[in-house]
Amino acid sequence: MMFTALYGNGQRLANPFIIHDSFLMFIKSLFSSNVLTVLMNKFEEDLSKIIALIGDRYGKEVVNKLDGMYRKLCKLYEANMVKINHSVMEVVCAADLVIKGYEVDVEHRLNDILTCDVYGVKGDGNIIIEIETGFVPPEHALDPNTYLLARIASKIARYSSFAKKFGIGTPPHNIVQIPYIFLKPPRDRTEEEVLHIKRICDIYYTKPPISIEEILNARLYMIYVINVDEATVSELSPQEYYENVKQLMKITNAQFFVSNA
Repeated sequence: MMFTALYGNGQRLANPFIIHDSFLMFIKSLFSSNVLTVLMNKFEEDLSKIIALIGDRYGKEVVNKLDGMYRKLCKLYEANMVKINHSVMEVVCAADLVIKGYEVDVEHRLNDILTCDVYGVKGDGNIIIEIETGFVPPEHALDPNTYLLARIASKIARYSSFAKKFGIGTPPHNIVQIPYIFLKPPRDRTEEEVLHIKRICDIYYTKPPISIEEILNARLYMIYVINVDEATVSELSPQEYYENVKQLMKITNAQFFVSNA
Protein backbone atom coordinates (compact mmCIF):
# COMPACT_ATOMS: atom_id res chain seq x y z
CA MET A 1 0.00 0.00 0.00
CA MET A 2 1.37 3.45 -0.91
CA PHE A 3 2.01 5.77 2.02
CA THR A 4 0.18 9.11 1.85
CA ALA A 5 0.43 12.27 3.93
CA LEU A 6 -0.84 15.79 4.20
CA TYR A 7 1.64 18.66 3.72
CA GLY A 8 1.45 22.44 3.88
CA ASN A 9 -1.96 23.59 2.66
CA GLY A 10 -3.59 20.19 3.21
CA GLN A 11 -2.81 18.77 -0.23
CA ARG A 12 -2.54 14.96 -0.15
CA LEU A 13 0.74 13.68 -1.57
CA ALA A 14 1.09 10.06 -2.71
CA ASN A 15 4.64 9.75 -4.07
CA PRO A 16 6.94 8.67 -1.19
CA PHE A 17 9.96 10.42 -2.74
CA ILE A 18 8.04 13.68 -3.08
CA ILE A 19 6.90 13.30 0.51
CA HIS A 20 10.48 12.81 1.63
CA ASP A 21 11.89 15.82 -0.23
CA SER A 22 8.95 18.06 0.60
CA PHE A 23 9.06 17.06 4.26
CA LEU A 24 12.76 17.89 4.46
CA MET A 25 12.15 21.25 2.83
CA PHE A 26 9.28 21.90 5.25
CA ILE A 27 11.43 21.04 8.29
CA LYS A 28 14.30 23.11 6.91
CA SER A 29 12.03 26.13 6.46
CA LEU A 30 10.78 25.79 10.03
CA PHE A 31 14.33 25.45 11.33
CA SER A 32 15.58 28.42 9.33
CA SER A 33 12.67 30.52 10.51
CA ASN A 34 13.30 29.59 14.14
CA VAL A 35 17.02 30.25 13.86
CA LEU A 36 16.37 33.63 12.24
CA THR A 37 13.98 34.52 15.06
CA VAL A 38 16.54 33.53 17.70
CA LEU A 39 19.31 35.50 15.98
CA MET A 40 17.05 38.50 15.51
CA ASN A 41 16.09 38.43 19.17
CA LYS A 42 19.76 38.19 20.16
CA PHE A 43 20.68 41.15 17.93
CA GLU A 44 17.88 43.28 19.40
CA GLU A 45 18.82 42.19 22.92
CA ASP A 46 22.50 43.07 22.51
CA LEU A 47 21.70 46.40 20.87
CA SER A 48 19.25 47.19 23.68
CA LYS A 49 21.89 46.34 26.28
CA ILE A 50 24.48 48.69 24.81
CA ILE A 51 21.87 51.48 24.56
CA ALA A 52 20.89 50.88 28.20
CA LEU A 53 24.56 51.18 29.17
CA ILE A 54 24.76 54.43 27.21
CA GLY A 55 21.65 55.63 29.05
CA ASP A 56 23.19 54.85 32.44
CA ARG A 57 26.29 56.82 31.48
CA TYR A 58 24.86 59.75 29.53
CA GLY A 59 21.15 59.97 30.31
CA LYS A 60 17.74 59.42 28.73
CA GLU A 61 17.99 62.33 26.30
CA VAL A 62 20.86 60.63 24.46
CA VAL A 63 19.00 57.31 24.42
CA ASN A 64 15.93 58.95 22.89
CA LYS A 65 18.04 60.19 19.99
CA LEU A 66 19.34 56.67 19.39
CA ASP A 67 15.88 55.14 18.97
CA GLY A 68 15.65 55.72 15.23
CA MET A 69 19.12 54.25 14.73
CA TYR A 70 18.15 51.19 16.77
CA ARG A 71 15.10 50.56 14.59
CA LYS A 72 17.08 51.12 11.40
CA LEU A 73 19.82 48.69 12.40
CA CYS A 74 17.28 46.02 13.38
CA LYS A 75 15.66 46.26 9.95
CA LEU A 76 19.05 46.05 8.26
CA TYR A 77 20.00 43.04 10.36
CA GLU A 78 16.78 41.30 9.38
CA ALA A 79 17.84 41.87 5.76
CA ASN A 80 21.28 40.41 6.59
CA MET A 81 23.02 43.71 5.86
CA VAL A 82 24.74 44.40 9.21
CA LYS A 83 26.51 42.45 11.97
CA ILE A 84 26.18 42.98 15.71
CA ASN A 85 29.89 43.60 16.43
CA HIS A 86 29.87 46.39 13.85
CA SER A 87 26.48 47.80 14.86
CA VAL A 88 27.24 48.17 18.57
CA MET A 89 30.34 50.19 17.69
CA GLU A 90 28.25 52.42 15.44
CA VAL A 91 25.79 53.05 18.26
CA VAL A 92 28.51 53.90 20.81
CA CYS A 93 30.16 56.21 18.30
CA ALA A 94 26.81 57.79 17.39
CA ALA A 95 26.07 58.43 21.07
CA ASP A 96 29.40 60.25 21.43
CA LEU A 97 28.48 62.52 18.51
CA VAL A 98 24.99 63.13 19.92
CA ILE A 99 26.58 64.30 23.17
CA LYS A 100 28.70 66.73 21.15
CA GLY A 101 25.63 68.25 19.55
CA TYR A 102 25.43 66.43 16.23
CA GLU A 103 22.32 65.15 14.50
CA VAL A 104 23.37 61.58 13.75
CA ASP A 105 22.43 58.78 11.38
CA VAL A 106 23.93 55.32 10.89
CA GLU A 107 24.32 53.39 7.63
CA HIS A 108 23.80 56.72 5.88
CA ARG A 109 23.49 56.79 2.09
CA LEU A 110 25.94 59.20 0.45
CA ASN A 111 25.29 58.35 -3.21
CA ASP A 112 24.31 55.41 -5.40
CA ILE A 113 27.51 53.56 -4.46
CA LEU A 114 28.57 54.61 -0.98
CA THR A 115 26.92 54.19 2.41
CA CYS A 116 28.87 55.42 5.42
CA ASP A 117 28.72 53.91 8.91
CA VAL A 118 28.12 57.02 11.03
CA TYR A 119 27.11 60.43 9.69
CA GLY A 120 26.72 63.56 11.77
CA VAL A 121 25.66 67.14 11.05
CA LYS A 122 26.17 70.16 13.31
CA GLY A 123 25.50 73.62 11.95
CA ASP A 124 27.26 73.98 8.61
CA GLY A 125 29.67 71.14 9.30
CA ASN A 126 29.41 67.40 8.88
CA ILE A 127 31.40 64.37 9.95
CA ILE A 128 31.74 60.80 8.70
CA ILE A 129 33.14 57.97 10.81
CA GLU A 130 33.88 54.59 9.29
CA ILE A 131 34.09 51.64 11.67
CA GLU A 132 37.13 49.39 11.29
CA THR A 133 37.07 46.16 13.32
CA GLY A 134 40.20 44.66 11.75
CA PHE A 135 38.31 41.68 10.34
CA VAL A 136 40.07 39.87 7.49
CA PRO A 137 37.98 37.56 5.27
CA PRO A 138 39.31 34.04 4.68
CA GLU A 139 40.19 34.77 1.05
CA HIS A 140 42.85 37.21 2.29
CA ALA A 141 44.39 34.91 4.89
CA LEU A 142 47.76 35.11 3.13
CA ASP A 143 47.85 38.90 2.66
CA PRO A 144 46.08 40.40 5.71
CA ASN A 145 48.39 43.38 6.24
CA THR A 146 48.27 44.51 2.62
CA TYR A 147 44.53 43.93 2.45
CA LEU A 148 43.87 45.97 5.61
CA LEU A 149 46.18 48.74 4.46
CA ALA A 150 44.27 48.98 1.17
CA ARG A 151 40.93 48.94 2.98
CA ILE A 152 41.92 51.79 5.29
CA ALA A 153 43.46 53.79 2.44
CA SER A 154 40.34 53.31 0.30
CA LYS A 155 38.04 54.42 3.12
CA ILE A 156 40.04 57.59 3.75
CA ALA A 157 40.26 58.35 0.03
CA ARG A 158 36.61 57.64 -0.82
CA TYR A 159 34.74 59.01 2.18
CA SER A 160 36.71 62.06 3.27
CA SER A 161 35.54 64.05 0.24
CA PHE A 162 31.95 63.84 1.51
CA ALA A 163 32.59 65.54 4.86
CA LYS A 164 34.50 68.36 6.47
CA LYS A 165 35.75 65.84 9.03
CA PHE A 166 36.46 62.17 8.42
CA GLY A 167 37.49 59.68 11.08
CA ILE A 168 38.12 55.99 11.64
CA GLY A 169 36.44 54.29 14.59
CA THR A 170 38.13 51.18 15.95
CA PRO A 171 38.18 49.06 19.12
CA PRO A 172 41.18 49.23 21.50
CA HIS A 173 42.28 45.70 20.58
CA ASN A 174 42.76 46.59 16.90
CA ILE A 175 45.62 48.54 15.34
CA VAL A 176 44.57 50.63 12.36
CA GLN A 177 47.16 50.54 9.60
CA ILE A 178 47.09 54.18 8.57
CA PRO A 179 49.25 54.73 5.49
CA TYR A 180 51.87 57.28 6.45
CA ILE A 181 50.92 59.48 3.50
CA PHE A 182 47.68 60.44 5.28
CA LEU A 183 49.60 61.86 8.23
CA LYS A 184 50.85 64.55 5.84
CA PRO A 185 48.85 67.46 4.42
CA PRO A 186 48.06 67.02 0.70
CA ARG A 187 50.64 69.61 -0.34
CA ASP A 188 53.45 67.51 1.21
CA ARG A 189 52.52 64.21 -0.44
CA THR A 190 54.89 63.12 -3.16
CA GLU A 191 53.90 61.60 -6.48
CA GLU A 192 55.76 58.42 -5.54
CA GLU A 193 53.76 58.06 -2.30
CA VAL A 194 50.45 58.66 -4.04
CA LEU A 195 51.18 56.17 -6.81
CA HIS A 196 52.32 53.58 -4.29
CA ILE A 197 49.02 53.74 -2.40
CA LYS A 198 47.18 53.77 -5.73
CA ARG A 199 48.87 50.51 -6.77
CA ILE A 200 48.00 48.86 -3.46
CA CYS A 201 44.36 49.96 -3.66
CA ASP A 202 44.07 48.78 -7.27
CA ILE A 203 44.77 45.21 -6.14
CA TYR A 204 41.47 45.12 -4.25
CA TYR A 205 39.30 48.00 -5.48
CA THR A 206 38.50 48.35 -9.16
CA LYS A 207 34.74 49.01 -9.38
CA PRO A 208 35.29 51.90 -9.31
CA PRO A 209 39.03 52.23 -8.69
CA ILE A 210 40.45 54.70 -6.20
CA SER A 211 41.63 57.73 -8.15
CA ILE A 212 44.93 59.54 -7.78
CA GLU A 213 43.00 62.73 -7.00
CA GLU A 214 41.11 61.02 -4.16
CA ILE A 215 44.36 59.82 -2.60
CA LEU A 216 46.10 63.14 -3.07
CA ASN A 217 43.29 65.22 -1.53
CA ALA A 218 42.10 62.82 1.19
CA ARG A 219 42.19 63.97 4.80
CA LEU A 220 42.00 61.98 8.02
CA TYR A 221 40.73 64.10 10.91
CA MET A 222 40.63 61.74 13.89
CA ILE A 223 40.89 58.19 15.18
CA TYR A 224 38.05 57.23 17.51
CA VAL A 225 38.96 54.41 19.90
CA ILE A 226 35.63 52.80 20.80
CA ASN A 227 35.43 50.89 24.08
CA VAL A 228 32.19 48.94 23.72
CA ASP A 229 32.48 47.37 27.20
CA GLU A 230 32.32 50.80 28.80
CA ALA A 231 30.35 52.58 26.04
CA THR A 232 33.05 55.25 25.76
CA VAL A 233 34.97 56.87 22.92
CA SER A 234 38.49 58.34 23.07
CA GLU A 235 39.69 60.71 20.36
CA LEU A 236 43.23 60.72 19.04
CA SER A 237 44.62 62.74 16.18
CA PRO A 238 46.22 60.55 13.48
CA GLN A 239 49.63 61.78 14.65
CA GLU A 240 48.87 60.89 18.29
CA TYR A 241 47.63 57.47 17.27
CA TYR A 242 50.72 56.92 15.15
CA GLU A 243 53.04 57.86 18.01
CA ASN A 244 51.26 55.39 20.30
CA VAL A 245 51.52 52.41 17.97
CA LYS A 246 54.50 53.03 15.71
CA GLN A 247 56.98 50.95 17.73
CA LEU A 248 54.66 47.96 17.67
CA MET A 249 54.15 48.41 13.95
CA LYS A 250 57.91 48.43 13.42
CA ILE A 251 58.23 45.23 15.42
CA THR A 252 55.54 43.57 13.28
CA ASN A 253 57.23 44.93 10.14
CA ALA A 254 54.16 46.73 8.82
CA GLN A 255 56.30 48.79 6.51
CA PHE A 256 53.49 50.60 4.72
CA PHE A 257 52.45 52.24 7.97
CA VAL A 258 55.70 53.75 9.15
CA SER A 259 57.74 56.48 7.57
CA ASN A 260 61.11 55.90 6.00
CA ALA A 261 62.72 57.89 8.78
